[in-house]
Amino acid sequence: MSFTSPAAEPLPVAYGDVDNAARVLDGVAHRTPVMTSRLVDERTGCRVFFKCENLQRTGSFKFRGAYNAIAHLSPDQRSHGVLTYSSGNHAQAIARAGQLLGVNTTIIMPEDAPAVKQAATQGYGAEVILYNRAEATREHLAQQLAQERGATLIPPYDHPQVVAGQGTTAKELLEQVGNLDYLLVCCGGGGLLSGCAIAAHQLSPACRVIGVEPAAADDAARSFRTKALQTVENPNTIADGARTPSLGRITFPLVMHYVHDVVTVDDSQLLKTLFWLWERLKLVIEPTGALAATALLERKVAIKAGDRIGVILSGGNVDLQQMAHLLSH
Repeated sequence: MSFTSPAAEPLPVAYGDVDNAARVLDGVAHRTPVMTSRLVDERTGCRVFFKCENLQRTGSFKFRGAYNAIAHLSPDQRSHGVLTYSSGNHAQAIARAGQLLGVNTTIIMPEDAPAVKQAATQGYGAEVILYNRAEATREHLAQQLAQERGATLIPPYDHPQVVAGQGTTAKELLEQVGNLDYLLVCCGGGGLLSGCAIAAHQLSPACRVIGVEPAAADDAARSFRTKALQTVENPNTIADGARTPSLGRITFPLVMHYVHDVVTVDDSQLLKTLFWLWERLKLVIEPTGALAATALLERKVAIKAGDRIGVILSGGNVDLQQMAHLLSH
């Protein structure tokens, strides 16, 4: 599958959508803290600001987009319920947002999704339907089931209100710390990356926004360089939140327009950074949540002394059994 970025067409999400999402989320989503570290600043020679979305409701930034998307549904749409597919964080976010807004939710999850994320999703009242990644595609299953039930499909990233909600992460960060030279953001399907890039472009125009993805799932990096959408099939990476097949038809043109670069880190680098952050920042961060920090600490970005750098810690839903296995090896 390949298509080029439609530069001549209007972009599907604008800063006004992010600003509106911030009003919808006001008093509902947590205004997550920003952490700093003397050790990180000394190691990098920069002033680094960690936006702690691991402390967001449901444990990740995904709550922002999920709540914003459901909040925009009509009463009739809400009455027929919401359906999505997700490896975990978006699943939990949709389930909790639906619970808060009184909307029934159904989540299609892979059988190998972290057990902690499956349990949390069910704990928020959602119906969970498991599938085998090797035997079916979640998009096809979701479209089929949504049609059968008359439910509204809200995908994890390729949805304008989801992107707008995720963009409030960077909006908050910039309101909290002021202008930045760089903003490093993890990338799976590009919802958080494109939303944050829109906000940074408006609020800190000189800021360079860098996406970070696992080397085993480098579709966004290849898409960025070729200017055509690239895909990857069932990538094998510990960053389960970035195992997406590609950027989306909404996020791809936004990434091409607003993002300055996309870099990759391998799993060994990611693990090293993850454990270092656990030990030094004392924060619970999942592997996907440490992607942006890994790019910083592994010098994947051409920073210079004195730069002000924002780093999104995107989630903290750690599968302790998985981590115990990784530690033992």
